[in-house]
Amino acid sequence: MTKSIRISYIGEMEYGEAWDKQKQIVKAMDEQQQGEHLLLLQHPPTYTIGSQRHPEHLLLGPDQLRDRGISLFEIDRGGDITYHGPGQLVGYPLLWLDSSKGLDLHGYLRDLEQVIIDYLGAYGIKGSRKPEYTGVWVGDEKICAIGVKFNKCRHRKGFITSHGFAFNVKQGIQEEGFRGIIPCGIQEYGVTSLEDVTGRNFTVEQAAEGIVPYFNDLFGYSGSLNLF
Repeated sequence: MTKSIRISYIGEMEYGEAWDKQKQIVKAMDEQQQGEHLLLLQHPPTYTIGSQRHPEHLLLGPDQLRDRGISLFEIDRGGDITYHGPGQLVGYPLLWLDSSKGLDLHGYLRDLEQVIIDYLGAYGIKGSRKPEYTGVWVGDEKICAIGVKFNKCRHRKGFITSHGFAFNVKQGIQEEGFRGIIPCGIQEYGVTSLEDVTGRNFTVEQAAEGIVPYFNDLFGYSGSLNLF
């Protein structure tokens, strides 16, 4: 039996606005005023520092950030520093995890990875995991970063997920922003994109449309993509 979910691709949205939107949806879900939701979007150039708090992995000073038009946020997801920008598909699954049925929070992370791995497989690309890191890799280059928050429900048993994945779609995104940081604190490996590994051209909207069926299949939903 499949579950219903609202899936929205909303184009580009400022990071702070999207973070506030997640919090609003989480609150409404906890109060059972709203159902589950998958937000798909892009951000303008932004660095986010997760709960591991390693500001030394940011290689640019305040003046350089301002000159390059890159925003900076310290946020409440797990993980280290990463980059968001045009040409990257960001997915925020806002899902209820029912603790009465037993929870595998690490399993949720593996499921998010599997969605991307399955999507890449449709193009003959072998996506993989590295045991010591979260995310999806092609060879020794990361194509998708993952960092989440599990929000404890106040009004029912369980957690509501927020934050999610950042999937590099357009060629050259690694040149745009990743060179200003040590991505996720990992120095020994590089970063790649869907266009780099397939040799094909994609829009971020196409990637969003392509990923949705794999998300639905793995998590048991029946949502269709709504464009805004």
